[in-house]
Amino acid sequence: MDYQVNYINPDIKLSNYTGRLFKTEAAFNDHLLVWLISGETKIIQADESFIFGAGSTFLIPRNQLATIINIPKDGLPHKAVAMHLSAERLKEFYSHDNSSRKATVPKIFSFHKHPLLESCLASLIPYFEMQENFPENIASLKIIEAISILRTIDPEIDNVLADFGEPHKIDLKTFMEKNFMFNMPLEKFGYLTGRSLTTFKRDFYKAFNTTPQRWLTKKRLESAHYQLTEKNKKPVDIYYEIGFENLSHFSFAFKKQFGFSPTELQRMTER
Repeated sequence: MDYQVNYINPDIKLSNYTGRLFKTEAAFNDHLLVWLISGETKIIQADESFIFGAGSTFLIPRNQLATIINIPKDGLPHKAVAMHLSAERLKEFYSHDNSSRKATVPKIFSFHKHPLLESCLASLIPYFEMQENFPENIASLKIIEAISILRTIDPEIDNVLADFGEPHKIDLKTFMEKNFMFNMPLEKFGYLTGRSLTTFKRDFYKAFNTTPQRWLTKKRLESAHYQLTEKNKKPVDIYYEIGFENLSHFSFAFKKQFGFSPTELQRMTER
């Protein structure tokens, strides 16, 4: 089996992937703290991309749209310890903290190979070998330890971890033009723009005069056409970055839209 995941607690897991690459579209409900033991992780957002190598530790804030690509490297699997920092646990942690917070735009935090975080997360490894249930009180202590270390490393992180607000209603057209490449359910797009699914569909039609599904497909294919012709990228290198799950589906949709396949377009531009 290419992918294996072992939980010692619903919020703490060890993943192990040995295939070519593992791609997922993310907008996590919880903050996710990751220690990458081996392999490589590429995170693609609308405005920025990150590449993390073995030994890196990073935090992905909740509700952040991203394409995450996990890749085995140097003959080793993609192996990582991940810890969910849920709103429930964080509310309890900050319940006695009355410090004022400033509004901030969440970002992906990189802690490189910080010894405090690495030792905290590495100490979890032996517990994954346990046959009996992992005690909840110990799991809570390890999560509290991780939160405390994060605050020590970067005091500004409180502005993200202690923000429990839900997405508010924002300009739908601007958001979708920026984030069309993320293959999210429409319900998630609605939530992130502060709307119910029904309101999202209604407002979307008002903004674009078409349905979300049709607009998203057309927008993604137009982006692919640009990258193939102007950036000289290969089909295999772009399909997963613009919202398609596999190369064959991308090629089929591209040919239906433009009358020729991505490979045929490349041949034409090379002449």
